[in-house]
Amino acid sequence: MVEDVTQLYREYGDERLPPGQRKTDRFPVLSKSGTPSWTRENWAFEVFGAVEEPLTFSYEEFRDLPSVTQRQDFHCVTGWSKFDCEFTGVPFPEIAERAGVDDDAVHVMFHAMDGYTTNLPLSECDRDAVLFVYDYDGEELPADHGGPLRVVTPHKYAYKGAKWVDGVEFLTEPERGYWEKRGYSNTANPWNEERYS
Repeated sequence: MVEDVTQLYREYGDERLPPGQRKTDRFPVLSKSGTPSWTRENWAFEVFGAVEEPLTFSYEEFRDLPSVTQRQDFHCVTGWSKFDCEFTGVPFPEIAERAGVDDDAVHVMFHAMDGYTTNLPLSECDRDAVLFVYDYDGEELPADHGGPLRVVTPHKYAYKGAKWVDGVEFLTEPERGYWEKRGYSNTANPWNEERYS
């Protein structure tokens, strides 16, 4: 069963297509550097920081976690949006609950294999539409789109959704990620066109 979450834009604006965006049927590939290499045997996903139970999952262990398939919209800060993407993965709250997030945790940092980081307040992550995705349109997520695992944040510009993600860190103080330190918006709300700080 596919859960449709494309109506979440109503929390933020009147139009499904955020201002300044153009709709595309393509799925362009953008990253800060090249696609990192990995193997199923060596890849691991870590949950750490302000948690009661730090966790490490192998590739197979992660794919065995409870998962959902959602239809989401995807908004790139460079000005394009792709509607009706079908993503399968593990909802953020599932990971948070398993780790037991400390009461003083307020922020989240996503870590990726290529050194990329991006941040969000815990309150912006702790929703079922924020997914750790490993399948796209019924097939394994392609490497150039972030496989084996990426984060999707349909209520934010897509740079808040790290590709090639291999860790999530819970923080007691806000920190800024790779692009946020370089002038991109820390809040990244597409309906307010929060592209740059």
